[in-house]
Amino acid sequence: MARFLLIHGAAHGAWCWRDVIPALEALGHEARAIDLPGHGDDPTPIEETTLRDFGQAIVDALEEPTVVVGHSMGGYSITQAAEVDPTHIRRLIYLCAYTPWPGLSLSQMRMQADEQPLVPLIRLSDTRRSFTFDLSGGTGNFYHDCPPGTDAYALPRLCAESTAASGTPVALSQKSQDLPRSYIVCTEDRAIPPDFQRKMAQRFAPEDVFALHSSHSPFFSMPGDLASLLHKIVAM
Repeated sequence: MARFLLIHGAAHGAWCWRDVIPALEALGHEARAIDLPGHGDDPTPIEETTLRDFGQAIVDALEEPTVVVGHSMGGYSITQAAEVDPTHIRRLIYLCAYTPWPGLSLSQMRMQADEQPLVPLIRLSDTRRSFTFDLSGGTGNFYHDCPPGTDAYALPRLCAESTAASGTPVALSQKSQDLPRSYIVCTEDRAIPPDFQRKMAQRFAPEDVFALHSSHSPFFSMPGDLASLLHKIVAM
């Protein structure tokens, strides 16, 4: 049995893990998800949040050895948490996530990819302290292989994201880099190109790199398969 803490990516919240939590519990694990500051039901104004706030919120949610899973932008959040205090982190798992490279913020990390499917969708607020994704042209970048009803559930819940958080590098040290780490590539991802995910995963041990035949949202498209893979990773 393992304890999982599930961390959402940009513009999402704990709500996106609704199907994964019971799937993990059915496999004998404990699992929960939290809203990072400014997301979901958390009342913090998003334009006042920072990457440090995200990392601290994760640390504050940990009381016992826990496997921490970060999706997409959540890769930066979970790494920041490890840099704040890795005491209760058993393993970091990056799910089609950005992994921090030295000196690069998430915004800079995104630009290392050969393709930029998300850039045309980003809309800055008037203050330039937050941004949203314009999905008026469709949700294919996020949910193209997800079950009917996914758009109706997810779209009203999407929120703005902090530019300060995405514009801040993680000061990497052995605190995060010495932890057991795994990467899950989503091979049908239309938000973070799979080739770029594989490039980021090259910095992981080969035996700690896995794949799902999924879009950017495996928590909706294949929650059971995702839970089974997480189960496999912690059982290694």
